Amino acid sequence: MKTFINLLLSSAILTACSSPAPQSKMAAYAEFPETRELQGEVVTLDTALFRYPFRIRVKDDRTVVMDLHGEGCFCHVFSYPDFRHLSSFGKRGEAPEEMLSVENVRWKGNFLWTLDANKSELTRFGFDSSGDSLLRQETVGLDKDILRALDFVMYDDSTFIIPDYSGDSRFCWVNREGKLLRKMGKIPSFNEDALKNTRPALAQAWRSFIDYNPENGVLAAATQLGEVLEIYNLQDSTHVVRIGPHGEPKFQVSQGYGIPTGIMGFSDVQVTDCAVYAVFHGRSFKKIVQNARRGIHVDGGKYIYVFSLKGEPLRRYVLDHHVCGISVNEREGIILATDMNKDEPIIKYKMK
Repeated sequence: MKTFINLLLSSAILTACSSPAPQSKMAAYAEFPETRELQGEVVTLDTALFRYPFRIRVKDDRTVVMDLHGEGCFCHVFSYPDFRHLSSFGKRGEAPEEMLSVENVRWKGNFLWTLDANKSELTRFGFDSSGDSLLRQETVGLDKDILRALDFVMYDDSTFIIPDYSGDSRFCWVNREGKLLRKMGKIPSFNEDALKNTRPALAQAWRSFIDYNPENGVLAAATQLGEVLEIYNLQDSTHVVRIGPHGEPKFQVSQGYGIPTGIMGFSDVQVTDCAVYAVFHGRSFKKIVQNARRGIHVDGGKYIYVFSLKGEPLRRYVLDHHVCGISVNEREGIILATDMNKDEPIIKYKMK
C-alpha cells in the first residue's frame, strides 16, 4: 500500500504569476456521443524483457517502451514498425549514471528525456552514430522545493512543467537547470475541508498524468483516481475541468496520507493535434480487493476516452485488452498500447 500511495501524488489549475489567470470552466459529462469497439493485434516481439510495460513512445522509426519495474534496465529501444529489439538503457542501480526509478519518458526533437523521482533527476538521452542506442548526455537535478516529481512535460527547450504534489498549487514551472521558476494554480476540488486542512493528502489523491502539445498549446491532466480531466490552453489562457460520472477523487486521511476509497481512474493521456485521448479504468478499489482475494489480478483500463481540445466528449473506445499506456497516431489511424497482463505486451489498434 505504501508503494501505491507514493504513486498517488497531485495536480491543479495553471495561473501564471506574470500572466493572466486562466478563465476556468467546470462542466460534468455523463456519456459520449458514440461508442466503438476495437479489436487489437498483438505485436510479436523477438525478446522477453518486461515486468510492467508502462509507457510507449514513438519517434519516426524508433519506439521506446518504458518498464515501470524493470530489473536490469527501465527502457528498451525497438525499430518501428517491425519492433525489433535494438538496445536497452536506463540501467537500474545507485551509481551516478544509473537510475533508481523511471516515472515517464518524453521525446523532444531527436532526444529522449526521462524522469527519476527517487533521484529527483531529469536525464536527456541521444542516439549514438548507429541510431540504435540511446546514450546519457545531460542530467538535470531538480530543486529541493519541488516535492517528489512523478510526471513532467517539456514546455519548450528550456522549461519543464511538473505537477506540484505539495497541495499548495497545481503545477511547477522549472528551468533547464532544475530551478523552480514559479508555482501556479490550485486543485479544482469541491472538498473545501480538505483544501483548508489537508492539502498534502488532497494532492496525493489528485495525482494526475499529464501531456502537452506545443503545436496547439494544450496541456491536459487526467486524475489517477476518480474521473476528472483538465484541459489548459496556454495560448488563450482558458481552462476546462470535465468531471465524469464517478466524480472527483475520493479518499480518507490516515497519518497524513490520502488513502483511496473510490475508483481507479485514468492511467495515461495524450494531446494530439486534434483531440485528447485518455485511458480509463473505472474499477472500484473494493472490487479490486475482492478480485485479489480470489486470485484475479488484472491491471489497466479497457476504455480510451476521446475529448475535443476544448473538453467536449467525442467518443469512447472499448478495448479487448486491459491497457495502461498509449501512443496515438491520428494520421495513420493507429493506437499502440501496453498490456502489462500479457507476455506479449504491445497491442496495436486501428481506429475506426
